[in-house]
Amino acid sequence: MTPSHSTPALFKSFWMAGFEGASHINSSGKRLDMVQATQHDRLVEADYAMLREAHIRVVRESVRWHLIERHGRFDFSTLAPMLRAANAQGVQVLWTLCHYGWPEDLELFSPEFPGRFARFCAAVAGYIADHSNAEPFYSPINEISFICWAVCHSDLMSPYSVGSHGRDDELKRQLVRASIESIEAVWAVDPRARIVHVDPIIHVIAPPGRPDLAEAARRQRDSMFEAWDMLRGSRDGDLGGAPKYLDIIGVNYYHSNQWEYLTNDRLFWHLGDPRRVPLRDLLREVHERYRVPIIVGETSHVGGGRAQWVREIADEVCAARRMGVPLEGVCLYPIVDRTDWENDQHWHNSGLWNVEPDGQGGLRRVADAPYLAELLAAQRRLAQEGCV
Repeated sequence: MTPSHSTPALFKSFWMAGFEGASHINSSGKRLDMVQATQHDRLVEADYAMLREAHIRVVRESVRWHLIERHGRFDFSTLAPMLRAANAQGVQVLWTLCHYGWPEDLELFSPEFPGRFARFCAAVAGYIADHSNAEPFYSPINEISFICWAVCHSDLMSPYSVGSHGRDDELKRQLVRASIESIEAVWAVDPRARIVHVDPIIHVIAPPGRPDLAEAARRQRDSMFEAWDMLRGSRDGDLGGAPKYLDIIGVNYYHSNQWEYLTNDRLFWHLGDPRRVPLRDLLREVHERYRVPIIVGETSHVGGGRAQWVREIADEVCAARRMGVPLEGVCLYPIVDRTDWENDQHWHNSGLWNVEPDGQGGLRRVADAPYLAELLAAQRRLAQEGCV
């Protein structure tokens, strides 16, 4: 069979590596810095070099706003090593400009937030343009929809639901407004810049025996489109959205992204729940709605399920591309294992590389052999079948 799709063209490799970069204030009031926690800040060049083993030449990185902007001035000393390593190793970078964290003197709901963020993004874009000749890719605000849930319905992320409950729509509009202002600021500095908007894709259904909840489940499911719709101007037109702002879509997808409404019971992947919707169909739905290039911005599993998960993801993305979905890449996230946001002693065992203490304060990278073997097999299979 001849695939009815074009060859991916945007990136140096179809498979990408995502380094955990969350930097928000957690439920205990602790500022996270996952780049530092995984020692990626110290090991960035070695981390990029080891990606050759997995035939990966593209990474997703987070720019740590709270470290770069201090008292109205910008210090790029935390960004410089990443740029040097990317140039030295020939790695293409997709830069996330706000990975949940913002400066502590800036209130998330304040009128000043969009303008401050735009100014920061312009400064970052200028610094990167001065230190790299590569075509830049930027994700302005990582997972707008998730931030709105985390801030307005949980204690995962400051300013927490105590003072933010019920302000979901207000916050989503605020973050979309900030994204649009930041895109214009980046383009003013570097018109070459491509923009990737990343959010989870989900599937929500009514619990068994509750057909009365079907409409509520559908509304919750459709909420995954709201930020993208605002950005392209198909709703909340007062925000200034337009098709040009929805350049590339990143969809984040994990085993837990499908659940029952109200009960929140997951449609378990490992049990083969027949109510689950295949990833290929979710990707086609996003494509038919927006007609722009797509990447899987994050995906992974944990423990012994990692190899099986990447095998299924490979099959699903191949099927999606055969259906004509313009899928340009898949990002394995995290590529190096990460600690839990709420418990820094608990490692998730979700990376392509696990970490082990080296006895001298360092964290040694150790490839998860079954996961790596299955990834390499998937790469060969997709190439042989003409999917990439």
